[in-house]
Amino acid sequence: MAAFIRLILFLLIAETVFYLLLRVYLRSLRTERLEEIWDERHPSMPGNTPARRAFVRRSMIGFDRTLKSRLLLLVFVLPNLAVMGIIYWVNWQ
Repeated sequence: MAAFIRLILFLLIAETVFYLLLRVYLRSLRTERLEEIWDERHPSMPGNTPARRAFVRRSMIGFDRTLKSRLLLLVFVLPNLAVMGIIYWVNWQ
């Protein structure tokens, strides 16, 4: 039983780290894309201006409600289902 609890704790820690890394990566990709959109729309205002930062900040508000952001939660679900499936398959067959 102790080994199972250690497995679950290790799995949750690994999933959390992986989730945070993926979340930072996806947010940075979206931020880069928004900065490119700003540069295309406003070629006369290059660089990191306050208006550009405000545009990116306003556009990122709804990012957590997008499908891509919500699918990140599968990082917690899929490995747990795989472990439960393997445990079931090994012990009850």
